Amino acid sequence: MTSLVRHVTIDCADAYALASFWAQVLDAEISADDQPGDEEVVLDSPGANLLFIQVPEPKAAKNRVHLDLQPQDRTRDEEVERLLKLGATLLDDRRNPDGTGWATLGDLEGNEFCVERSRAERVAV
Repeated sequence: MTSLVRHVTIDCADAYALASFWAQVLDAEISADDQPGDEEVVLDSPGANLLFIQVPEPKAAKNRVHLDLQPQDRTRDEEVERLLKLGATLLDDRRNPDGTGWATLGDLEGNEFCVERSRAERVAV
């Protein structure tokens, strides 16, 4: 058997705070074993588990790996608005007038992630 991805790991300044943001984004649960102040926090998510690890150095450059989100029960634009209200920032808007494209956002610590069209939006085109 080959290896499986166990976690997607994100270095950060405050593991619990960033995990809490992503818990809202993904409608997921922080592991019951994790508490504020912990240096490692696991987010149990239906898509993939995320592991947040506190590191001393700040984010210094663009991510080499990032998450692409596909909304399940709302449009891409509705999801972008929801995430902005949660504290994300719009970094690059690649949405096109014909409905294609994506939006690149930053989480609370500036880690980039993209919001793509929902499955329903892809089928409708």
